Amino acid sequence: MDVKKDDKNLESLNNELMTLIRRSSLDKKHGGLDRSTYTLLYHLAHHEKVGVKALAEEFGLDTSTISRQTSVLEAKGYAVRVPDPMDGRSSYFEITLLGTRKLEEARNIRLERYGEIFADWSPEDCHTFSGLLARLNRKLAQRSADAKGLTEEAEAGRLN
Repeated sequence: MDVKKDDKNLESLNNELMTLIRRSSLDKKHGGLDRSTYTLLYHLAHHEKVGVKALAEEFGLDTSTISRQTSVLEAKGYAVRVPDPMDGRSSYFEITLLGTRKLEEARNIRLERYGEIFADWSPEDCHTFSGLLARLNRKLAQRSADAKGLTEEAEAGRLN
């Protein structure tokens, strides 16, 4: 795609994405979980034995930020830190039963909310929109992986 600073399509996409991110973030009244808690719990629920470093890489955050966020999960009883039996210096996180229950409650509220929002959309429109969002997410993930590869290559170059 030829990118021009005055490209109206890109400007529109930028505006709509910013609005989507802002408006789709759930606040406390929508299930009692903020966005970071929800996304961390969702990830823990779908992955076994996740460490701070893996979480930091997954979310593109530094380890200190993830450490603070996982400390909040622990304090609320939503996750537990488990020592790694193979390496006593490291540990990983697992979602607790309370965390699973809170995640499910928030998920149900989200799905109900999206059901209301998309009630007047056809199944075909919902399918198309979902497919386009999936395509965008794959592209964003690929760009992130590519950037990480470049960073690792640059790091390797400095070490030689």
